[in-house]
Amino acid sequence: MRHAEDFLVEEHLRDLESRLQGPARLKSELLTEARHDLLDAVDAYRERGVPPTEAQRRAVAEFGAPAQVLPSWQAELAVAALRGLALRMLAVAGLAVAAGDLTWRGSSWSAGGSQPPAAYRLLSASVDWIWSGGLLLAVTGLLVIWAGARSARPQLAVAQRAVGIGLTGTLLLGMVAGGALFAWSLDLWDAALTWPPMIIGMVVAGAAYFSLTRAARGWVRATAG
Repeated sequence: MRHAEDFLVEEHLRDLESRLQGPARLKSELLTEARHDLLDAVDAYRERGVPPTEAQRRAVAEFGAPAQVLPSWQAELAVAALRGLALRMLAVAGLAVAAGDLTWRGSSWSAGGSQPPAAYRLLSASVDWIWSGGLLLAVTGLLVIWAGARSARPQLAVAQRAVGIGLTGTLLLGMVAGGALFAWSLDLWDAALTWPPMIIGMVVAGAAYFSLTRAARGWVRATAG
C-alpha cells in the first residue's frame, strides 16, 4: 500500500507519460518499471529518516529529468512502432501479392472477353509492384531492427528511419493506386458489385488500409516524439 503523499512521483510519471509517443503496451511497461524504481528509491530514503516530500524530491532528481530519460525511451518506442508497421505490412502485402488476382476472377476479360484498356492493365500491374515492394521493405525493416538490437551503430538508426518512410510511402501509393483500380474496375465491369470475390476484396482491402494507416501514424508520431 503506497502512501497518499507520493504526489511528486506521480506528477513526474504523468509528465513523462504526456511526452512519450508510441505503442501503448510498451509505453505502459516503461512507466510501470519507472514507478517501481522511483517508489523503491523513496522507500530507501524514508528508511534513512528522510521526510516523505524530501524523499520523493531526491528520488525524482536521482531518476533524472525528462530531457535525460525520454530520448532513450522514445527511441525504443519508435523501434517498436516500426516493428509493428513492418509486421502489418508483411501480412497485408503478402496477402495482396498471393491473392490479389483472385478478386478479378469472373470479370468479363478473365473469361476471354475484350481486354480492358492498356492503362488499366498498367495500373493493375503497378498495384502488384507496389505491394511486392512493400513486402520486400517489410522484410528489410525487420532485419534492420534485428541488427539494431545487436549493434548501436548510428547507420542502423538511419536505416530504420528510411525503412519507416519507405513503408509509409508504400502505403500511400498502395491506397491511391488500389482505390483507383477498384473504381475503374467498377466502371468497366457492371457485375463487379455483385461478384463475391470483389466484395470480399473491397472489405479486406479497407480493413488492411485502416490497420496499416494506424500503424504508420503511430510510427510517425513515435519518430517525431
